[in-house]
Amino acid sequence: MDPFGFSGKMHLLLADIVTISTGTWILLGLALFLALSFEFVNGFHDTANAVATVIYTNTLPAVPAVIWSGFFNFLGVLTSSGAVAFGIVNLLPVELVINVGSGPGFAMVFSLLASAIIWNVGTWFFGLPASSSHTLIGSIIGVGVANALMSDSHNWTDGVNWTKAKEVGMALLISPVIGFCAAALLLIVMKILIKNPKLFTAPEGHHPPPGWIRGLLMFTCTGVSFAHGSNDGQKGMGLIMLILVGIVPSMYAIKGESSSMELDNLRHSIKQSAAYCSNHAAGANEALISENPSKVISDFTRHPDKTTPELFKSLELVGTRSVELLGSVNSVSEIPKEKLGSLRSDLYLISSAATKLSKNHLLDPSADKDAKSLTNSINAVTNYIPVWVKIAVAIALGLGTMIGWKRIVVTVGEKIGKSHLTYGQGACAELVAMLTISMADILGLPVSTTHVLSSGVAGTMAANGSGLQMETVRNILLAWVLTLPVCVFLGAGLFSLGLNLLAGLGMK
Repeated sequence: MDPFGFSGKMHLLLADIVTISTGTWILLGLALFLALSFEFVNGFHDTANAVATVIYTNTLPAVPAVIWSGFFNFLGVLTSSGAVAFGIVNLLPVELVINVGSGPGFAMVFSLLASAIIWNVGTWFFGLPASSSHTLIGSIIGVGVANALMSDSHNWTDGVNWTKAKEVGMALLISPVIGFCAAALLLIVMKILIKNPKLFTAPEGHHPPPGWIRGLLMFTCTGVSFAHGSNDGQKGMGLIMLILVGIVPSMYAIKGESSSMELDNLRHSIKQSAAYCSNHAAGANEALISENPSKVISDFTRHPDKTTPELFKSLELVGTRSVELLGSVNSVSEIPKEKLGSLRSDLYLISSAATKLSKNHLLDPSADKDAKSLTNSINAVTNYIPVWVKIAVAIALGLGTMIGWKRIVVTVGEKIGKSHLTYGQGACAELVAMLTISMADILGLPVSTTHVLSSGVAGTMAANGSGLQMETVRNILLAWVLTLPVCVFLGAGLFSLGLNLLAGLGMK
């Protein structure tokens, strides 16, 4: 019998209920509500883009189109890999991630979610397509900067994983350019190869397009909806897992279904890395690290420019501590539940440091290979999404699509170009969006469905000589430009406010 089955999880949950205060459970419920609300509002924006082309080409009536899109968003979320989810988590300050159950951890979660929701609702109200990815990442940067300014160093650059932020930022900046150029080029090629004038003329009345064109548009709508669910839906999942790991570690800190082989690989990788670190820790000032080796590692993740004996000694100590917690167990259920939270924090620190050491080329080739293997072994037992979390996010995203779709759909379908969207334009824009988002999902990069599809529609209008409504384009671009700085400001301000409020409630 599976020792971590439903009955086992309920037993652990009841044990946690006894030890966690009522106030903390209330904050947990509020945090989960905000995370699902973020995905609900996300459905207003990004998912609505998927149905704009099928509605404005009369491929499907509005209500069936929205239901269709919501269903495939649901499936996309359920089948997502989780790579994007934990990519978002890796943007957060390490010291807040490993202490998410504390006052600062709660303040982080509340502020970044609240600021993202505020901006998304505001831009939706004015019918402006905006990126949920940009809003969330801007909020994360704001929280990181505020946290750094309030730390002992007062150095604002310490608070953000700038390497990961740059990687994500480049994906978000390049994807709309790809959407515009690729959709324009695809429409030009289509015009050369396909000599059917119906494909490139506006729909007449409410008549649906010819069968094969309708099938193509249905396919691209389905693909964009599915790809959006598999990519954007993961952002909420990552935050929900962060919350659950911090508050209910006995159930969610480590994947309960981890196999004995995964645990053996983890032990072996940590022991191997600890031995390497021991060989490079000569001369370390142990007085500086004996009380808190985790801080030394956390400081390195903010400034991964060089290694020190103190870093390697800290990694050796934390690695040895992790191996002791793992013992010789063959199942996660054999690890004392009160130790799971500490084990997860140690593994996260080790993984973060190993990733930084590898990416910054601070290891020799053989050690670099071992560091990557170590990260993979840790991810195998920590980076997972329970089915119920996927279902909750999928429902929130789908409901958001069905309720708030119209404002954004009208903008994409009527206000970007000067003429009505043609069948060919709709198909090109959605096909490019589907392929771009699917590729980003494979690579674990968050991209904006809104940016890719809106820019794709604009690209087809330009390639078709239809003309652009510059006022709408200007407003959309302005919203895109302002999203990051506004959300950085909101995230930082709400984080500071949240810290003070939670401190007043006795959570530090």
